[in-house]
This record gives sequence, C-alpha cells and structure tokens, in this order.
Amino acid sequence: MVAVATGGGYNGAQYGAIELKSVGQRYWTIALGMAIVIHLAIVGSYYLVETLHADEPPIIRVRIIRDIQDLGLPPSITKTNMPPPLPAAAPKASPAKGVPVPVPDVNVNAEQTLASQSEMNEQVGEIGDGVGGGENVLEPGIENHEDVPPEIFVPVEKDPVVVKRVEPKFPQLAMRAGLEGRVLVNIWVDKEGKVRQVVVLKSDAEIFNEAAIEAAKQFVFTPAYMNNGPVSVWVQMSFKFKLADKK
Repeated sequence: MVAVATGGGYNGAQYGAIELKSVGQRYWTIALGMAIVIHLAIVGSYYLVETLHADEPPIIRVRIIRDIQDLGLPPSITKTNMPPPLPAAAPKASPAKGVPVPVPDVNVNAEQTLASQSEMNEQVGEIGDGVGGGENVLEPGIENHEDVPPEIFVPVEKDPVVVKRVEPKFPQLAMRAGLEGRVLVNIWVDKEGKVRQVVVLKSDAEIFNEAAIEAAKQFVFTPAYMNNGPVSVWVQMSFKFKLADKK
C-alpha cells in the first residue's frame, strides 16, 4: 500500500511535462505580445523624432568679427606683384610694290602661237598615259592590288569550296623515325580560286612543313563571293601526317 502525501494547495497531480504544456502556450503568447509592443515603441519613437525635427529650421552659423585684426592684411594696391605688361606688337610694314617695267617689242616673237586643245591631248598621249595609245606604267608608290594579299578576315557571302585536293607526301625521314604530326596552314585563294600563297601557322614538327606547303599549292577552289562578285580570301587547312601501321 502506497501513501500519497498531500499539502496545502497541492491537489496530488505530479508536476512536470503536463503542467508545462498547459501553461507554455499562455506564456508564449504573452512573450510575443511584449516583443511586438517593444518593436512598435522603437519604430514609433524613430518616426516621432523625425517628425519633430522636420519642422525645425536649419541652423545657420555666422561668424562675428569683433576685432579688425581678424580680417587680415588688405591686398596690396601697388604694382609690384603685377605681371609685366605685354609688349605691343610693332606695326607690320606693307609689302613693297613692284614697279612695272615695259618690255620692248623686239623681245616678243610675233610667230609664237598657243597650242589648241587637240594638240595638247596628242602631246599628253605621247608620254604614255594611255590616252594616245602609249604603254601603261604604274607610278612609284602605286601597288597593283591584284598582287596584294587580302586581309586576314574578309567578310564573304559564299566561302570557297575545294575542287581539287592533294594529299601530302609523308617525308621518308619522318617515316623512318616513326614521327607523326599535324600542320596548320593559311592558303591565299585569289578571285579565280587559285592558290597564290601558303603560310604555315602551326606545326608539330618542321619536317612536315615542306610537304604540307607543296600539297596546299596544288589545291584548287571555287572563288569566294561577296556582293555578287569574287573576292580573294585566306583559307585555313589542316594536314595530318599519321603512319598506317600505328593505331
């Protein structure tokens, strides 16, 4: 038989989780309400201070000079600190006028006449400017643009297409040594689709450069087109040198 002690105000229920659960919700509600009140008071006080100070006029500080010595020394009225005056430009002398001298009539050739326009055209044609059938000669400093390579990047509407491809010959020395590699070249294709120049851009081994250049020179392309006309461009090609017995 178990005896249960009872005291004043205690109804015999055990104190623990049951009582905490019953009062916890009430305390949580009280704490939340207090937190909300505190936050509202802080925010309200901030806006209240801003409202009170908004009506106050700005403070203007004025310095009152009570002694004339505070003004400092007055600026000098002498000309010692002034820059020297610029010298006045001297008047320019008017150019001397020539005196006409009469020419005696004996110095004038009475048979001298002016050349007509047709005679001057014939004389110009004889010096070879192409008017009178003479040979065209380029002046020094003027280049023939057909022989000048194009820019590295030229906008085109239609790229050149390879019509004839030639495989490079594998160098015998590289074949004996078991070397493999890749050569990247830049090919200048003119307006007729012919190869004008080959430049090596990148090479794994210099032994393959000559074979790649010789093969690229034998390529034939369709010309590139821009604005319904052929243009010369640069085309990049890659040549791989790989031995057949290697995997």
